[in-house]
Amino acid sequence: MSKVTPFLWFDGKAHEAANFYVSVFKNARIVSPMHNGAAGPESDATVMSVTFEIEGREFIAFNGGPHFTFSPAISLFVRCETQAEIDELWERLSEGGETQRCGWLKDKYSVSWQIIPPILGELLQSKDAEKSKRAMAAMLKMDKIDIEALKRAHDGRE
Repeated sequence: MSKVTPFLWFDGKAHEAANFYVSVFKNARIVSPMHNGAAGPESDATVMSVTFEIEGREFIAFNGGPHFTFSPAISLFVRCETQAEIDELWERLSEGGETQRCGWLKDKYSVSWQIIPPILGELLQSKDAEKSKRAMAAMLKMDKIDIEALKRAHDGRE
C-alpha cells in the first residue's frame, strides 16, 4: 500500500462501487474485501471495506453509512491519451450519473471525476495568449472534452 491512499466513504455500496470501478478500467482489480464479522455467509451486505486498485493506485471503499456524502471539491483526475479513451471512460463513468462542464462528471455513486487529455494543459499554456484564450473558450463550452475541437479552436480553425 502506498503512503497516501484515497479513502472513499459510501452508504452501503462500497463493494458494488469497487466492482464497478474495476470493471470500467482495464488495469484494475479488487485487492481484498474486509467483512464486518456479521453472522451469516460473506456477502456484499457484510462488507465493511474493499481495497481495490486502478492503474497501480490503491483505493479503499468504506461502508460508513449516510453521515457523509461526496462533493466535487475532491475529484479523481484521469489522464486520457486518446479521444477513444476519453469517450469510453466518459460513457461508462457517467452512466447513471451526470455530466458536467470541462471534462467533469459525477458517477452513479456521486464520486466526481475529471476525464482530461494532457494536451488540454499544453493548449491552455500556449506561448501565444490568443491561442490559449481560444482553447479555453472552446473548453468552457464542452462537457466531454473533444481533443480535435480544442486543437481547431487553438489554431483558429473554428
